[in-house]
Amino acid sequence: MDGFTIVVTAFLVVSVLVFLLIGRYHPKTGSEVLDWKPTRSQEDEVRLELEDVDQMLEAQNERRRRAGREELTEEGMQAEVDRHHRERRERSRQYREPG
Repeated sequence: MDGFTIVVTAFLVVSVLVFLLIGRYHPKTGSEVLDWKPTRSQEDEVRLELEDVDQMLEAQNERRRRAGREELTEEGMQAEVDRHHRERRERSRQYREPG
């Protein structure tokens, strides 16, 4: 290798090490340095998620009413999801077991 390649490679390695050490030993976290704060609190996220579920369920029920089908409840949907999970676990178990 010529001298230029060695100098450039050494400079890059030292630069990366310096940045890693600065990041590791800096007293503040990245979010503190950037003064980053989440746009919504965790409580707001949970509330919005529950509202979304209610809105989606109501939209599904509106379509089901127009089609003459029975309405869905949140408990019914949870039971359906649980049933699918059980079926998937059972299929997975069958594929994993030899024979």
